[in-house]
Amino acid sequence: MNNVLTYDGSFNGFLTTVFTIYAHKIKSPIIQPESQVQNQLFGEAHTVITEHDKAERVLKKLQELTSKSDFYDLYRAFLSEIIGIENTLFEYCRTTFENNKAPSGDYGNSTVLKISQAAKMVGREKHRMEAFIRFHLIDGDVYYANCEPDFNVLPLISSHFKNRYADQKWIIYDLKRDFGISYDLEKVEEITIKFDDPIAKRGVTNKLAGQESRFRESENNYRDLWNQYFKSVNIESRKNMKLHLQHVPKRYWKYLSEKID
Repeated sequence: MNNVLTYDGSFNGFLTTVFTIYAHKIKSPIIQPESQVQNQLFGEAHTVITEHDKAERVLKKLQELTSKSDFYDLYRAFLSEIIGIENTLFEYCRTTFENNKAPSGDYGNSTVLKISQAAKMVGREKHRMEAFIRFHLIDGDVYYANCEPDFNVLPLISSHFKNRYADQKWIIYDLKRDFGISYDLEKVEEITIKFDDPIAKRGVTNKLAGQESRFRESENNYRDLWNQYFKSVNIESRKNMKLHLQHVPKRYWKYLSEKID
C-alpha cells in the first residue's frame, strides 16, 4: 500500500517530508506538492507541515554527503516542477543515506540520469531569463519585469540581478507561479502582488498593487532608443529566423522590448 505525503511545494517542505518518512518509517511513500495532488484509489494520505529544524537536519546531511555541484543539480531538479520529481529526488536521498555517499556521476543509474537531465533544462531556462528579462520604470523609482519561465528559476536568478543592478530597486514577477522577487538596494525578498484585475496582471503595475501604471517619459524614450538600436543592427539580408527562434523562442517575445512595435 502506498502512503501519499503532500507538502507545500517549497524545498524546505520537501526536506521536511524526507525527514518525516525516515522518522515514521513510512513504507512505499509517494510525495506530491499540494498543487499536484491526485486522488489515490489505494493508499493513505498525509499532510506534512514544513518545519525548518527538520528540513535543516536533512539539508545538512545531504550537503555532507554530496559535492556542491551534485547538490546544486539536486536543487535545480527540484525547481523543474516535473510531475513526480520529488520521488526521484527521494530515491537519490535514500541511496545516498544508505551508502553514506552520493551516487555522483553514475549515469547508468536512472535516478541520477533523470536528475541530471532535469537540472540541465532548468539551467538553460535560468540563462534565458537572465538574458530575456526586460525592466520598465514604473511610478517612483522601481523597475518592474514580468516573466513566465517554463521552470521555477526565480530563486536561481536573484543573485545575478542583484549584482548587475545593485544601484536600482527592482521587481521580477513570475505570472505563472504568482510570486516574485524584490530588491530594495539592500536585500532580495520574495513577494506576492495582489492584482486587482487581469489587465493589470499582464501589464506593468505600480509597486505592489494592480492599478494602471504610468510610464515616465524618459522610460518611453529609452524603449524607443532600444528599438531603434535593435533595428539598426539587424541586417535583413542575413536574417535567419530559424536560427533566431532557436536562440529566442517565441514564447519569450511578449516581454521583450525589442519585439514590441
